[in-house]
Amino acid sequence: MSTETINVIIIEDDEDAANIYKQFTNQIKHFNVIATASSGGQALQLLKVIQPQLLLLDVYLPDMNGIELLREIRKEYRGIDVIMITAANDTETVSEAIRGGAFGYLIKPIIIDKLIATLKQYDVVRGQFHQNQLVNQNNIDDLFRSNNKTQAVAGSKNETYPNGIDKHTLKLVRSKIKDIDGSLSADELGQLAGISYSTMRRYLEYLVSLEEVEIEILYGSVGRPERKYKRATR
Repeated sequence: MSTETINVIIIEDDEDAANIYKQFTNQIKHFNVIATASSGGQALQLLKVIQPQLLLLDVYLPDMNGIELLREIRKEYRGIDVIMITAANDTETVSEAIRGGAFGYLIKPIIIDKLIATLKQYDVVRGQFHQNQLVNQNNIDDLFRSNNKTQAVAGSKNETYPNGIDKHTLKLVRSKIKDIDGSLSADELGQLAGISYSTMRRYLEYLVSLEEVEIEILYGSVGRPERKYKRATR
């Protein structure tokens, strides 16, 4: 594990998703989100000013594909590592991410435990590079198996919860979701449970990552699309 601060830039056009990634990333030791960008153009402008150690990068951006942005970053900033976070699960995009040197590839909806495990594994790998100038074959084998280790950690079933998730509040949110028919917004569910919108939103997104809750996007005539939540149908 490294001891230096790992500065992170999040490139994600969904403001709510970016805020969730920021919240959980900042709770991990050594990690510090220094900026967010909602487009590839913004990201490239930011990188002219400051180069972080790590990017959390979406594929679907409003002005360019995240894989294209990854290629541009590799041309100018080879020392920056990238973890892809995206709904794109086609083999072509995944293979291009691997060719582009992405450390990890997380498919939306994000399982928070998997995000945390991937970031912690990145911290471990980065620390190993800083501690050792030379490596043997066993070290190299361990490094190239890092993604498999991350998947094993993230996939393990246990009773621990990420920071910001309390088991009693989680039980309350689950019970409210169970009682409703149809879908409700985070604000409506927060009023039912007697907790704030931001707290309810955090717990709902956590349940989405566990595939216990589904998101329904409603498009009105004006304004941003509204996110509503309902019990998963699986």
